[in-house]
Amino acid sequence: MTAKRAFDLAVASVMLAVTSPIVLVAMLAIRATSPGAAIFSQIRVGRGGALFSCRKLRTMRRNTPSLPTHEAPAGSVTAVGKVLRATKIDELPQLWNVLKGEMSLVGPRPCLPTQTDLIERRKELGVLAALPGITGLAQIKGIDMSDPRRCAEADAAYVKAASMGLDLKILLGTFYRG
Repeated sequence: MTAKRAFDLAVASVMLAVTSPIVLVAMLAIRATSPGAAIFSQIRVGRGGALFSCRKLRTMRRNTPSLPTHEAPAGSVTAVGKVLRATKIDELPQLWNVLKGEMSLVGPRPCLPTQTDLIERRKELGVLAALPGITGLAQIKGIDMSDPRRCAEADAAYVKAASMGLDLKILLGTFYRG
């Protein structure tokens, strides 16, 4: 087991235990304000291009098409969803994906299979060799998937420079932006 995997397992286990009351309250808020399941799975692209079910708290209205956030119809995010997204609480169920070995705490954010420009650019740059992460270098730099080229280049810079020190810097940058 690598140091990164051991770190992922230790931190994800603790975070899952510590944040479970927050996730429970969020789930109750989701269910109280909009119909549908509180947690949903969405197929995402993982290491080597393999598809996996990424877990998230539902922030959009039920029956919203499975599109990248920047392409979703206006008004599809619920009021509770806006708060969950702003606080990143919607990402906490991905700790299960980390425990299962489908994701890491830090790495390129997993994209949808329909984001072909991003996937192709990541393939060219060797990014798909890494496990996707709950957070990553592109996120702390404010680069989202609406700019596939910049996103893939930031992801490639992460893969090239990956280290425990960089992962810690990215984790801290995720929590302490601004």
